[in-house]
Amino acid sequence: MANVSSVSLEGPAANPNRWAVLALLGTAQLMVVLDATIVNIALPSAQKALHFSAADREWIVTAYALAFGSLLLLGGKLGDLFGRKWTFIAGLTGFAIVSGIGGLAQNFVMLVSARAVQGVFGALLAPSALGLLTVTFAGSPDRPKAFGIFGAIAGGGASVGLVLGGILTQLLSWRWCLYVNLAIAVPAGMFALRLLVNHSDPERTGIDVPGLLTASAGLFALVYGFSSAETHSWTATETIVALVASPVLLSAFAVIESRVKNPLLPLHIVRDRARGGAYVSVLLASAGIFAVFFFLTYYLQLTLRFSPLITGVAFLPMTALIVATSVTAQTRILPRLGAKPLVVTGMTLGLIAMLVFTRLTPGGSYATHVLPGLLIIGVGMGSIFAPAIGTATLGVAVRETGVASAMVNTSQQIGGSVGLSLLSTVSASAAVDYARAHPGLPGVAGVAAVHAYTTGFAVAAGIFAIGLVLALLILPSKAGAHACTLRTALARGIAYAHHLDAPAAHPSP
Repeated sequence: MANVSSVSLEGPAANPNRWAVLALLGTAQLMVVLDATIVNIALPSAQKALHFSAADREWIVTAYALAFGSLLLLGGKLGDLFGRKWTFIAGLTGFAIVSGIGGLAQNFVMLVSARAVQGVFGALLAPSALGLLTVTFAGSPDRPKAFGIFGAIAGGGASVGLVLGGILTQLLSWRWCLYVNLAIAVPAGMFALRLLVNHSDPERTGIDVPGLLTASAGLFALVYGFSSAETHSWTATETIVALVASPVLLSAFAVIESRVKNPLLPLHIVRDRARGGAYVSVLLASAGIFAVFFFLTYYLQLTLRFSPLITGVAFLPMTALIVATSVTAQTRILPRLGAKPLVVTGMTLGLIAMLVFTRLTPGGSYATHVLPGLLIIGVGMGSIFAPAIGTATLGVAVRETGVASAMVNTSQQIGGSVGLSLLSTVSASAAVDYARAHPGLPGVAGVAAVHAYTTGFAVAAGIFAIGLVLALLILPSKAGAHACTLRTALARGIAYAHHLDAPAAHPSP
């Protein structure tokens, strides 16, 4: 057996082309993340062109979220089994082709079907990208900087989607919000073939089918239940059935994973306090931040009368601060203080920003009512996403990086989907209640809409408050996190030494 003392506890040697790989993976991640918001900007134009109803419009977003969120664990597992290079390329290629088909859509069914299949390929692509990043920068002193940049893309990509969506919709057509993925994916795929090294599990233990079915069905039911509450009501039969079925299925999944020999999600990945706390933090931050994208987009366009392009540009200060804070937090603060102080600070700033947004008024302005909150939330999200994403995959064995990465993406996608549905439902009810209570008020529709937004921001403040409490309770101190990481890294180094003895275990091109 190889001498354990000579084996790096961080895994294989850092890839000499790691910065080019980071650029490639960041581009792919940006494509997946911005797709969640770029289509939102295009929806009004697509609805007018294809003549579908406002109720149907929700399914353009929901179809993608359902497929993406429920299949991420499978996508991560496939990457671990067959190699993340090839699942990355397959996901990238499929995502681009289906995006082109969606751009050619001639009716609602064609568009919503393309969005659902986009979600399937996104579930293959996203965990492969993060898993490849983890392996590529293993053993490199540049790992914090790389995860800072990647975290900035994960946190700021959605607002980039608003800008790009506004430009494409206003200057070209809503269809280009889908065609743009082809322009990103084709060159990315070419570089992927040359740059990426394939890492896979040489044992190929197979897929935990019962775990896969219960996890996918449970996540599907969760997203569907909240989406149904938004489009129908909390008392609708399908809403109740879905929201009852989800915890039952996810509980069954946990039981299955604790008993099967080769689980889809090894429970030690989420039982670790640092990683578990990171997943919870990403989930709740994603749920809360969607209030900003959703309500502010409507407030800027419908209340302040901004164009789609100017609306997208209005989010740039937040994006700039997310990028700057992510890199600084990951490279300078995280090594000294650990993830807990950063995430706690980020949740606190998220809470403050939501409270600032509750002060929106029909006669407000961007400079006084919107910009201060955007600046605060930009620093807050930069303090959460990069440290949490870096922590969520730290100390995980090479053969499990795909599943650990999938959990990050699952947390982000499920948090965003559930948060959007919950906040939309609450705000819609608030608007109706306000209009009924003030029937004679001049311009009641506009005032009720702003009241709905501020109510949604109040609920989002509650989400960040919960995130703050859970971060304080779950995330370990720096000392505890270091001890945990050292134990995990030692076990990983020993496992990797065994891994080197098996010829099939070496990465294949």
